[in-house]
Amino acid sequence: MNKKIGLFFGTFNPIHVGHLIIANHMVEYSDLEEVWMVVTPHNPHKKKSSLLEDHHRLEMVYLACENYEKLSPSNIEFGLEQPNYTVKTLAHLQEKHPTNEFCLIMGEDNLKSFHKWKNYEVILENHQLYVYPRMSGGTVKNEFKDHPGITRVAAPRMEISSTAIRKAVKEGKNVRPLLNDKVWEYMDRMNFYK
Repeated sequence: MNKKIGLFFGTFNPIHVGHLIIANHMVEYSDLEEVWMVVTPHNPHKKKSSLLEDHHRLEMVYLACENYEKLSPSNIEFGLEQPNYTVKTLAHLQEKHPTNEFCLIMGEDNLKSFHKWKNYEVILENHQLYVYPRMSGGTVKNEFKDHPGITRVAAPRMEISSTAIRKAVKEGKNVRPLLNDKVWEYMDRMNFYK
């Protein structure tokens, strides 16, 4: 059975309510039937001390998606060669699930730099882009403004960032309202970001 699936990529370090609001909005207010939350693995060539281990970030995504039947965690990139490119992940998914249609979900900030992505023309030729609004500088290139392969979804603007959450936790601030309860409990129990 073929499904139209939106892929929402992120390090999810940690996943927060903003991610869930966007993902849920995409699946409820567009023609996407499911959204897969694709956890980006740690790039072995980059030193990123603030990035939690892959399995911890995946676990938090599992916990966050538990009560959303149309949202699913995905570790598809964990088994792919690093450094990985979105174009390769899409090809791999299409090969594994040939009857599904995979679409990319991205913020407008990413669309502004999309022309710098590896093989972006191939992505646009074979996959639809679903773009949600983000506050950011710069402009969208003309070739993307009225492109038939790009759908703009009027999702709520979310200005919550994982970076700000990590910083707040380190400073001993209460970030509980910004996180799914189970994610907050897991983070607190594991002493993450402190």
